[in-house]
Amino acid sequence: MRKKQQLPILIGCLMGAMLMAEDFIDGIVAIVGDEIILYSELMQTTQGFAIQMGIDPQKQKDQMNTLKDEVLKNLISERVLLAKAEEDTITVEDQQVDTELENKIQEFIRQLGSRERVEAQFGMSIEKIKRDYRDEVRKQLIVQKVRMEKLQSVNVSRHEVEQFFLTMQDSLPERKPSVRMRHILINLKAGEETRQEAFDQIKEIQNQLLAGEDFEILAKKYSQDPGTASRGGSLGFVERGTLYPEFEEAAFNLEDGEISDIVETPVGFHIIQMIEKRGDRVNIRHILIRLETSEVDESKIVQTLQELKERARAGEDFAELAGKYSDDETTREDGGDLGWLPVDMLQIEQFKNLAFALKEGEISEPFKTPFGYHLVKMEEKKPARKLNLNDDYEDLKNMALNMKHQKILNEWIDELKKDLYIEIKEDILENQ
Repeated sequence: MRKKQQLPILIGCLMGAMLMAEDFIDGIVAIVGDEIILYSELMQTTQGFAIQMGIDPQKQKDQMNTLKDEVLKNLISERVLLAKAEEDTITVEDQQVDTELENKIQEFIRQLGSRERVEAQFGMSIEKIKRDYRDEVRKQLIVQKVRMEKLQSVNVSRHEVEQFFLTMQDSLPERKPSVRMRHILINLKAGEETRQEAFDQIKEIQNQLLAGEDFEILAKKYSQDPGTASRGGSLGFVERGTLYPEFEEAAFNLEDGEISDIVETPVGFHIIQMIEKRGDRVNIRHILIRLETSEVDESKIVQTLQELKERARAGEDFAELAGKYSDDETTREDGGDLGWLPVDMLQIEQFKNLAFALKEGEISEPFKTPFGYHLVKMEEKKPARKLNLNDDYEDLKNMALNMKHQKILNEWIDELKKDLYIEIKEDILENQ
């Protein structure tokens, strides 16, 4: 499979930590040497994997419990390898951590559609995501390095691959039905008329401020930020790196009591007032007029995509149109190519439906998802089939090698555990 078809394990963990709103009564579930594993970490990681695997925590409780047990074993194994790394003084460079963090962020952006959508989904800026999860990424890289040093000389021969296939062929998964599609995405964004209306609103508020009106009163009256309007627009003290870059640049350049010019961010137009500055922390308030898309704006997007569809049906190359008009930064340079995707891994229902409905060469009608409006062309389709040595040797080789690696790692970790104090708090697990 192509790498971009699967989310990395760490992304599953972070998804659990960031996306799950459920609060857990915390406690220590395991002690491994000098390290502890908290119940919140166990459940957040379990939730992250459940999201990837399509498990419903409420309806599939047996599967969730099985997954939770497996995750706890993996977390304990990770702590064991971290202890080994400390003993052998294995470290990773800061640049490696920075690169890996950026890779994870780019993967999130590919999944969600844009940097702004990532920030909106997680409720924090990209910089804050990186800062909050830097240590977690460092630990993951150290564990990977320990594993690689142990397994770097391990390989499999053709005979071993053939034996693996003969032994496992009845239980090997089928090559699942897969499709290769291209798409053109146009983001939901306000048109010029809508933008002008919003700008006129914020301009009128700015005029009232210049005339001496009270900022806090105007924020309560006009601001469209539901989280701060009732507090007179107060954001309280915020740190550098937690705001939209445009907003942050304007805010941190203000002096105490000063009011900014109009500032535009992906969510709308702002006016900011500095209350107090303390180094890299500022106490500020703001007034927001949102840039909401109207029915007219959405109709124009649909019309644009319909025109692009007609151009493609008239003979223009769909890939070239995608390269010119698509707002999807991650696929635009590849002509909107989404790559080969197993049908059952398509997370967006509309795409999954199109995987069955469209014939090769057909183009869909424009349709809406949380990311915007899409136009999809079906390039190729492959039916399900059983794996075989001739067509799938490399995949089978990787499966055989992974099994061999896992066996060696499990045996090694069991040996390392003998020299560590390990305690699992069964009472905490049972009472949560």
